[in-house]
Amino acid sequence: MAKSKKYARIGRECVACGSCLKVCPKGAVRIVSGVTARVDQEICIGCGKCSRICPADVIMMVERGAEK
Repeated sequence: MAKSKKYARIGRECVACGSCLKVCPKGAVRIVSGVTARVDQEICIGCGKCSRICPADVIMMVERGAEK
């Protein structure tokens, strides 16, 4: 699967439940310091699976190259 024009961005409200980590087909998500998750933009293919499964609804799909 090729990268899409979008990638996942995880908001500050993340509670590090690990749901996104489990569904990411490319392993682009990691838990940082046990308190939040982060997405590696270079690995993320923009499939949106993490965004759909997030129980806290804090993962957004954003355009690559958009301001952070």
